[in-house]
Amino acid sequence: MSSDTDYSRRGVVEKQHAIKSVPKRLASKLWIMIFRVFIIAIVLVGVVGVMGAFGAFKGMIDSAPEVHLDVLSDTGYSSTAYFTDGTVSQVFAGIEANRRYAEIEEIPILIQHCFVALEDERFYEHSGIDARGILRAAVSVVEEGGTFGFGASTITQQLLKNQVFSGGGEKNKIDKLTRKVQEQFLAVQLETVLTKDEILEYYLNFVNLGNGAYGVAKAAESYFGKDMSELTLSEASVLAPIVLSPTNRNPITHPDMNAERRQSCLDNMLEMGWCTKEQYDEAIADDVYTRIAAYNMEKKATSATTFSYFTDELVEQVCADMQEKLGYSYDQAQQQLYYGGLTIYTTQDREVQEIVDRYYTDEANFPEFGFSSSAGSCYELTYALSVYKADGTVTHYQRHHFIDYFKDFVDSNGLYYHEDGTKKGISELTLSPDDVYAKIDEFRNSLVDEAAGDKYVESKYLTPQPQSSFSIIDQKTGHVVAICGGRGAKTQSLTLNRASNTTRSVGSTFKVLASFLPALDSGGLTLASVQDDTQYFYPGTTKEVINWYSTGFRGLQSIRTGIYNSLNIVAVKTLEQIGASLGFEYLEKLGFSTLVKYAVNDDGTVYSDVNLAIALGGLTKGVTNVELCAAYASIANGGVYNKPMYYTKILDHDGNVLLTNETESTQVMKTSTAWLLTDAMHDTITKGTGSRLGFKNYEMHVAGKTGTASKNNDLWFVGYTPYYTAAVWTGFDNNFDQYNKTYQQEIWRKVMEEIHTTKQLPDADWEKPDSIVTAAICTKCGNLAVAGLCDQAEGGDCVKTEYFAKGTVPTQKCTCHVRVNICRTSGKTATENCPLSEVDSKVLLVKDEIFMYNSSKARGGTMELLDPPVICETWDTPYIYHPDDICDIHLPDGAYIDEEGNIVYPDGGGEPADNGAAEPDTGEGE
Repeated sequence: MSSDTDYSRRGVVEKQHAIKSVPKRLASKLWIMIFRVFIIAIVLVGVVGVMGAFGAFKGMIDSAPEVHLDVLSDTGYSSTAYFTDGTVSQVFAGIEANRRYAEIEEIPILIQHCFVALEDERFYEHSGIDARGILRAAVSVVEEGGTFGFGASTITQQLLKNQVFSGGGEKNKIDKLTRKVQEQFLAVQLETVLTKDEILEYYLNFVNLGNGAYGVAKAAESYFGKDMSELTLSEASVLAPIVLSPTNRNPITHPDMNAERRQSCLDNMLEMGWCTKEQYDEAIADDVYTRIAAYNMEKKATSATTFSYFTDELVEQVCADMQEKLGYSYDQAQQQLYYGGLTIYTTQDREVQEIVDRYYTDEANFPEFGFSSSAGSCYELTYALSVYKADGTVTHYQRHHFIDYFKDFVDSNGLYYHEDGTKKGISELTLSPDDVYAKIDEFRNSLVDEAAGDKYVESKYLTPQPQSSFSIIDQKTGHVVAICGGRGAKTQSLTLNRASNTTRSVGSTFKVLASFLPALDSGGLTLASVQDDTQYFYPGTTKEVINWYSTGFRGLQSIRTGIYNSLNIVAVKTLEQIGASLGFEYLEKLGFSTLVKYAVNDDGTVYSDVNLAIALGGLTKGVTNVELCAAYASIANGGVYNKPMYYTKILDHDGNVLLTNETESTQVMKTSTAWLLTDAMHDTITKGTGSRLGFKNYEMHVAGKTGTASKNNDLWFVGYTPYYTAAVWTGFDNNFDQYNKTYQQEIWRKVMEEIHTTKQLPDADWEKPDSIVTAAICTKCGNLAVAGLCDQAEGGDCVKTEYFAKGTVPTQKCTCHVRVNICRTSGKTATENCPLSEVDSKVLLVKDEIFMYNSSKARGGTMELLDPPVICETWDTPYIYHPDDICDIHLPDGAYIDEEGNIVYPDGGGEPADNGAAEPDTGEGE
C-alpha cells in the first residue's frame, strides 16, 4: 500500500506533520495572498470602470443640448441661390412647399394609431424611453455579432433626433452612442413638460414621409390627392412605414418594401384593438399601391416654384458635393438644401439665361408642325398601360401594342393604304393630340372592363419634337452661365434635362476632338498635312466611310480643309495615321465621363470606344451637351480645360463657408494647338459648313464645328467667341430623321448674337501665341511650295500661306507636282514626234490612284473590285500626270506603243527630231 493511501493512525500523523512543515505553510500563505490581491484588483477595476462609465455618462448628459419648445416647432430655414449679379435665382423653401401644420385635433385618430402601432406601440405607457425595447435591441446586438445599429427609438426620441440632432447620421460609433444617450436623457425630460398629444402632434407634422412631403397632412395630398381626414385604414397604414426610410419605403418607387412594414402596421393595429377584423381584412384586400401609382402618373399640377433646368442640375451638383466632400447621406444633403438656410452663389448669369429661355419658349424658333422639308415638328407619344383584371392577372402594354392595335386604321378620307400599297395605320408621331387621346380611350376600353372589376394604371403624354438643348460656358473659368434642357415651357422640377443628363451621338463635332486635335498636338501633323479623300474602308472591315456630301471624292485635302468642310474620310484617315488610342487619350483629358475604354458583354464579346469610329463620333454611349461644350471651351481657352461648375461657394445659415468650388484647370493641349484649331474653325464660319453662324448685325469673331449624326438624328453646333462657348443640340428623343436640318444653327446664332449685343462685348480676335509662325506650302502635299510650279498647277493655284507651331514647318519641298509637256491634240504626254506648235507645258499632279470596290457587295460583307475595273475619280483626276500615257497620234509610219508605254519603231528606224520635249520638271533647285 502506498503512503498516499495510508489512513492508519501513523499515516495520518505523518500527513499532519507534512502539512505543518515550514515550506508548505509558506506556500499556502503565498497563494492566499495572491488570491486576496486578485480579488482586490478585480474590485478596484470594477470601481474604476463604474466611475469611468459614470463619468462618461455624466459627460454625455452634461453636454446634451438644451431643448426649447421653439426648436421642436422650428420650420427650418430656406436656402437661397443667387445669380452672378446678386439677384435671387431660386429659393429652396422645403417647409412652405412641403408641409402643412395640423393640430392634433385635426389629425384623424386612425392616422395617429397607425404611426404609434408601428413606431412605438408603448408610446402611451413609457416616459420617453422604452426599457423593453432597449432590452430587445441589446439582445439583437448580441445576436447579430456586435453590430452597432441601435434601435428601440420611441416617438419622443425620434422627434428629438430629427429636430434637435439634425437627423443623426454621425460618422463614428462614439458620436452615435453619445447622441443616443443624450437623446434618451432629453426624451425623459421632454415628457415632463409636454403631453403625449403635444409630442405626437409635433412628430406627425415634421416627420419626413418622402415624395417631397413632410408631415401627414401633406403626405395625404402627395400620395392620394386627399385631405388626411378622408384617408382609410388601408391608406393611413401606407404612410407609417415610410418613416423608416423615405427613400426605400416610398410607396411609389418601392411598393413591395413599403408593403412589408404596412403588414406589420395592420397586424399591430388589430392586436392592439385599434381596428376591427372587418377593417383589417378590407385594408389587406385593398390594392392601394395601384391607386397610388395611378394618382402619381396623372398628377399634372404645376408648382409656382418649378425649377429651371439650371437649378435642376444645381441641386444634383450641390447634393453630390455634400455627399462626396462632407460625408453626408443623400437625405442629409437634401435636408441641408431645403432646411439648412444655405446661401448658394451660382455661376448662372441672369441676362444670359433669360435670353436662352426666351428663344426656347418661342415656337417660332423651331420647325413648323408638319411632315415636310419646310416644316418638321410634331408630337411624340409616350404610352404605358397596366391592366389589373378582376381574376388577379396583370398585363402590361406599351406604345407598340397601341400602334399595332390600329394597324388597319382608315384615315378621314377613307384611305386604307398609302400610295406605296402599305397599310396606313398610325405611328408614334402625330400632329393631332386630340385624335391620339381619342384612340387611346378606344384602345384602353377594348382591354379594361371596369364593370367587371378590372382596374388599370395608365401613363400617356405627348412631347413636342424635335427636342433641343443649349449650354453656355465661360471658357476662362469653366462657369456654366446658362443651360436649357428642352424645348417649350418647363412645367415640373427635376425632370429630364437634355443639356446635362442625356447622352447623344455627337457626329462630326468629334472630328476635331478625337482626330485633328491629337494629330496637331502630338501626332506630328500640321494644318497643311494632307489625306486623300477617295474611296476608303475602315481597315480590316467591309464598312465603307461615307462623306456627308454626294458630289464624289475631293482628292488630296489638308487637315485645315478637313476641319472647315467637315470631311469624314480625311478625319478617319488622320486618326488611323496617329492611332485611335492617342485620340481616345485626348478625349479622356477633355473630361468626357461616358467613354468606354474596355467592357465585356454578357455573351463574352468585348467592346470599346478605342477605335477609328470615334473620329466621326462613333461612341457606345454618346456624350452630354455640357461635356461637349466644356471640351470645346478648352480650345477657346488656349488649351486649358476647366471642369464645368454650377456654383462657386456655399455658406451655412451662420455665414460660415460650407463648400467652396474652385475651378479645376488642366492644360490638355499646347497653346499653339488651340490657336491653330481656332483659326481653322473660324474658316468653318467664313467659308465652311457653318456659314449661317456668323453674326449678322454685330461684329464678332466666331469659331466652331458643325455636327450631324447618322440619318440626321442628331444635329449639333459647338462654337465660341473670345467670351463664351456654346453648344446646341436638336433631335427626336427616340431617334427619328429630321426634315429641317439647319434651324439649330439659327438658334445658336440668334442666342449668341443677342447675348453679345446685350452685354456690348467688343469684337476681338483670339490672341496669337509667339509660338505661331507661317510658311508658304503646297496644298496638295503639305510641303514647302515651289515658286513657278505649285502656283501654276493645273486646276488652280496650290500655294497657301499656312500657320504652324514653331518646329513643325516642313523642310521638304513639294513632292507632288511636275512640269511636263502635253500634246494638245491627244491630251497626253508629248513625245519627240509631236510638233512643237502642238505642245503645251503644264504642271500636273503626281499621285497614285486606286480602283473602286463594289460598295453594295461590301455592305453584304464581300470586298470585290468593280468589274470591269474602274478608277476612283476625285477632284484631282483631271490633273494627274500619267507618264505611261503618251501621245499615240504623232507616230512615224509603222511605229506603235507597247504595253510598257514605249514607242517601238519599225526596223529600229525613224530617228525622231528634237522637238523640245523634256523630262518632267519637279522644280528641284529653284
